[in-house]
Amino acid sequence: MLDVRREDPCSLALTLRLVRRLRGIKQAHAAELLGVTQSTVSRIERGELNPAGALRSRLLDLVFARIHPARDAALRRLVESSAGPVHLVCDLTHRLLAASGPREREWRRAASELQGQPLWRYASEAIRSAEARLPDLGWGERDGTHALSFVTEANGSDELPIVQGVLIWERTLLSDGSPARLVTSPAETAPV
Repeated sequence: MLDVRREDPCSLALTLRLVRRLRGIKQAHAAELLGVTQSTVSRIERGELNPAGALRSRLLDLVFARIHPARDAALRRLVESSAGPVHLVCDLTHRLLAASGPREREWRRAASELQGQPLWRYASEAIRSAEARLPDLGWGERDGTHALSFVTEANGSDELPIVQGVLIWERTLLSDGSPARLVTSPAETAPV
């Protein structure tokens, strides 16, 4: 069995397992939704099969959180109009869903350039460490932690800089039940 804490959180194997667990979907039902056998779903989750083509497209549709234009419009508006550095990502895949103007200025990139892309490759060591602690904290479980605050160092990336300071992660659900993570830098620690 794969160690969830060591696996890349953007991997489809881990993402499918987490989505199924969080949504209460059995492997057999996921297989029905994907048009494959239960053993195929099991092989994907164990990392033995890397889906391609139409199966990969169906799998991505099943697992990715997306902001629905009508139902999640208020959340997107709140994030994008925030006066502080804040962004919203898919909690399972780290794909960018929305970002505020101050976060875009911090990144020196427009959110539209990053929309739908996983931000994991830019994570600092402190962010990676915090992510590894989430399973032990019961992140996403009914009675587990749904907010986490920690200090991160700068990531040293020119492509998408992360500045040193406090980060707050808060887990929320989108209208379709997909988990999302609000990432906020409190005003007192935000860069000037």
